[in-house]
Amino acid sequence: MDNYFLLPSWKKSVELGKRKDGGEDEDDSTDKSAYYSLETDPCAANDELRVFVGTWNVAGRSPVGSLAVHLDEWLNLRDDAVDIYVLGFQEIVPLKATTVIGAEDPTEATNWNQLIGKTLNDKYGRPWLKPMIHPITNENNQCDGAPNSTQTAFPPKDEDGLRFEQQNRYELMASKKMVGVFVSVWMRRELIKRYDVSCIKVCSVACGIMGYLGNKGSVSVSMSIGGTSFCFIVAHLASGEKKGDEGRRNYQVSEIFRRTCFHRLPEDGDKIHPLTILGHDRIFWFGDLNYRLYLEDNLARQLIKEQDWRALQKFDQLGRELDHGGVFQGWKEGNIEFAPTYKYSSYNCNRYSGGMPSRAGEKQRTPAWCDRILWYGKGVRQLSYFRSEIKFSDHRPVSALFSTQIVVKSTNTSMRSPTVPIPTTFLAQTPSRTVNEMDNEEAAPTLSSLIVKDV
Repeated sequence: MDNYFLLPSWKKSVELGKRKDGGEDEDDSTDKSAYYSLETDPCAANDELRVFVGTWNVAGRSPVGSLAVHLDEWLNLRDDAVDIYVLGFQEIVPLKATTVIGAEDPTEATNWNQLIGKTLNDKYGRPWLKPMIHPITNENNQCDGAPNSTQTAFPPKDEDGLRFEQQNRYELMASKKMVGVFVSVWMRRELIKRYDVSCIKVCSVACGIMGYLGNKGSVSVSMSIGGTSFCFIVAHLASGEKKGDEGRRNYQVSEIFRRTCFHRLPEDGDKIHPLTILGHDRIFWFGDLNYRLYLEDNLARQLIKEQDWRALQKFDQLGRELDHGGVFQGWKEGNIEFAPTYKYSSYNCNRYSGGMPSRAGEKQRTPAWCDRILWYGKGVRQLSYFRSEIKFSDHRPVSALFSTQIVVKSTNTSMRSPTVPIPTTFLAQTPSRTVNEMDNEEAAPTLSSLIVKDV
């Protein structure tokens, strides 16, 4: 029990449960790189932040002027109670050969950031001023397997980052794009002044075609607010509703856990931050996770018609994986009280694709909750979980509002206690067959045809 009393309270329960089960595992796969946290500092105080997390697959469509009207509804801009907005997008560019294997183009990411910033700041009567962007592009901050990614991390107190005029309520803290996966993190300016916001890191992991192309994968942001570390992961996982496709998704989850790393850099100085996803105090994983329903199409549509969400959830793939520990062991998701978010027939349409009778050229897809938001760690309480009705793509956006505690740093920094990251045994289990083995069953002759098949 040497280090037990140095662990945060929620990690103590993990450690205690492990010891009750028979002590340390013989296979010591724990990450040995300890970091420092103020979670147990007796001189530190707790504050509460409200974090808005949203995910949306926009099906390769560019943001247009009329979309700004709908963003108000998605971002729930009824008041200024939200402290941090974390927005994840998938397919902000079409997933075709030129975008998957070509040079990364930041244009769409910039367009989305400007639209989000305008929507957030215009809401409170503050004129939007176009920012001057000086992105941090240190290659050490990019993970393996993501050659086509652009990243921008914005230190709140660094003049080389993105700066807005003082009258803007929200400031862009971090932004990262890998092919079509994109994350954008905004924070209230007054909180940046109040808390020590530091160690903003970004990382991308590509695990699509051949296991290393960016048509599927994740982008992540790591940051510390006060004495609490946060990690936000936006993921776009393997598509498909055939038997066994959920195994590909599980495998990609395990790859994202394994390959995401937030490297230490010389400019970090003496500030120590978590290196891996599970080393953080508060973790949010969201995106088009693509888990489907173990249910025939006509039965699924009947339950949707009856709005019997509880009965429908019994056949949800991700729900079963969470219950049985296939992936995300110990993670949480709020109760789903809304209709499946995928796949709608076309833009500006309330009808799901396929069904009987099906229309000519329309894809037959069983509706499913593909777009999800999960979290991990103590000190997090979900206040709402909902979908928006923006008919911009064949997905509906999904959002959640969280209340989370943070530790405010005390002036006595000598009280910091070392903590140990959660053992990697809590990662997703890897299926017996690899992605490459499954892809080789129907090998395509060219890379282009692989991309077309995946789309």
